[in-house]
Amino acid sequence: MKALTSLSLQQNINYNFMESIIKKLEEQIAFLQHEILQMSDEVYSQQKEVSVLKKQILNFEKRINELESSDDAGMVMIDKKPPHY
Repeated sequence: MKALTSLSLQQNINYNFMESIIKKLEEQIAFLQHEILQMSDEVYSQQKEVSVLKKQILNFEKRINELESSDDAGMVMIDKKPPHY
């Protein structure tokens, strides 16, 4: 009978130990899931910002090309020779 009690006590200790490990793992998983959601939101926000910035760059490039090809303003571009050459 004493052997059964000792075995039962050992099983109970193992069960409690495993239960505490599982609880800690569940807490870590919950924390990591929360962190992943926050990072995902941040990445989404940054992707939107990058998209806006790319559009701005394209608009700037278009405007620069328009200005370079335009002679209407009477501006002489540095890399162009004056007409009398």
